[in-house]
Amino acid sequence: MIALSSLNLNLPNPRPETKLRIPTISLTSEPPSKPEPSKLKGTPKLNLWYRARAMRSGRKPDRRVENPVQAAPPVENPVRTADSDDGQCHTKDGKSIYIVSDGTGWTAEHSVGAALGQFDHCLVDHACSVNTHLFSGVDDIERLIEVVRQAAKEGAMLVYTLADPSMADAARKACQVWGVPCIDVLGPIIEAIASHLGVSPSGLPRGAGGINFLSEDYFQRIEAIEFTIKHDDGALPQNLHKADIVLTGVSRTGKTPLSIYLSQKGYKVANVPIVMGVELPKTLFEIDPDKVFALIIDPVVLQTIRKSRAKTLGIAEDEMHNYSQMGYVKKELDNAGKIFAKNPSWPVIEVTSKAIEETAAVILRMYHDKKQRRSLPSVSKRY
Repeated sequence: MIALSSLNLNLPNPRPETKLRIPTISLTSEPPSKPEPSKLKGTPKLNLWYRARAMRSGRKPDRRVENPVQAAPPVENPVRTADSDDGQCHTKDGKSIYIVSDGTGWTAEHSVGAALGQFDHCLVDHACSVNTHLFSGVDDIERLIEVVRQAAKEGAMLVYTLADPSMADAARKACQVWGVPCIDVLGPIIEAIASHLGVSPSGLPRGAGGINFLSEDYFQRIEAIEFTIKHDDGALPQNLHKADIVLTGVSRTGKTPLSIYLSQKGYKVANVPIVMGVELPKTLFEIDPDKVFALIIDPVVLQTIRKSRAKTLGIAEDEMHNYSQMGYVKKELDNAGKIFAKNPSWPVIEVTSKAIEETAAVILRMYHDKKQRRSLPSVSKRY
């Protein structure tokens, strides 16, 4: 039995007027032994995934993967994930990752999401299912200790972003006591920047006490989102010159969700649809061409998306006219291609196999390269 009271945290009292009491918490159960991982044979679904990944990376998808991954160790007892709202635990299968933050948890949550993207070969067949749970606003040691104790009981991993050094140190020591694997996302970066700048960090969570919460960046994002919503789907073309980024392409190439995603990063985005028989606004060709980005998509994929969209809206197939007919889809894409050819300064971005985040990353890289007059790669016009 290990008592947390034996752990010397040596932490400063965050509230001088109140004496901080750290509760004595102990674990009575021994951690379960880890069985040897067993190999998982390739399934048709997993092999298809590998072939798709190979095609996207430019490699020949000839080789079939017979044993692409190893299965996660079998879980003898179902894993329970905690709910930070009601304090209850719900039974699920799989490994758990606890994400702890003294703020919103956005940084840690997205870091974990990006890291899990490197294991999608395992997740695709649910061979190593993962449950993530976010504990945000953890600003006192007692609550932090409760979360670490729960992580120990569930056999979970702890990922934390705690700006206060004393809180981060408490999390590290508690994890050592209970044998919880943990990673400090912010600590090493803050230390490196502090060393580089020669300035000590504040140790305060972002927005603590209202500081910097309503910053200029915050209002810029709100303004960008409002602008983007007002200028969706070709609305108010006279204001295109006010946009930071202008997206254009045929219907269902993801212009609207991409616009909203970019606006949340503080960019004013307008999007202009290309429709057969409808003249494009003159302002599209009069604004700075460095702002304009063209989107293109595979016709088969586009047809599938349009059929699904029509079905969702309850439109019968015979009422769709040309919207999702392959012949019309190809004509629309050819028409868009001719417009793009007449405007060679517009980058043409292939969105068929890209997630919104990937397309946004390509656009922002080129956008800032153009603003800073950096040279762009000239291998291909499509990205």
